[in-house]
Amino acid sequence: MFSSHGPSVRELAVQGLSSIERGYDLLAPKFDRTPFRTPDRMLDAVEETLAQREGTFGAGLDVCCGTGAAIGMLRRLCRGRVTGVDLSAGMLAEAGRAHPDERVDFVRADARALPPALGDAYDLAVSFGAFGHFLPAERPALFSGVHRALRAGGVFAFPIGAPIPPSSPVWWAAAGFDAAMRVRNAVWRPSFVMYYRTFPLSGVRRDLEAAGFTVETVPLDHFGRQAGGAPRWRLVLARRT
Repeated sequence: MFSSHGPSVRELAVQGLSSIERGYDLLAPKFDRTPFRTPDRMLDAVEETLAQREGTFGAGLDVCCGTGAAIGMLRRLCRGRVTGVDLSAGMLAEAGRAHPDERVDFVRADARALPPALGDAYDLAVSFGAFGHFLPAERPALFSGVHRALRAGGVFAFPIGAPIPPSSPVWWAAAGFDAAMRVRNAVWRPSFVMYYRTFPLSGVRRDLEAAGFTVETVPLDHFGRQAGGAPRWRLVLARRT
């Protein structure tokens, strides 16, 4: 799973015992050589689906952009300005080195409190692999901030996986990880919020609609379907009305 040039077990342990911001600052130089980076296969599937359904956009925003994995996708989909927002200065530094483009800018900010200067300026917002860092009670602030950043008719797009059945070993692995993180956060400060089972589609849809979005989902058939026919992955398209 990890590249030989990626972080060591010790480095991951130090990150896991740090705050989210400090942890990602430490991990940033090697982050792209870990399995935590969003796979290109997922980025390509989302880009293809957005291009087919929506065409091109004006300005694009990557919420919790990390090292900038999705910035190339936004540059291709968007005709105008592209902005990446992240809490970690270390991750933003890596993103800036990877994308030295005058059309791309990076902003250090907490996604739960996006700067007013970003308001009403974007036609497309995306986010990949970051929602486990937000507790369910924090979703309203996150979604409201993205809503304010979008122009009328703008789209907030992100992939979401199908529920994993308890019969699957993956379910038990995710449940075990979440339980370990809850124990860690109960006995150690600063906390490091990262949970795999706190972002169900039903609750996410409810919070998006409460923030002022209309919500639809599109199957990402690139990843196949479950035995009952449901897609393994969907693309959420939340549109500011």
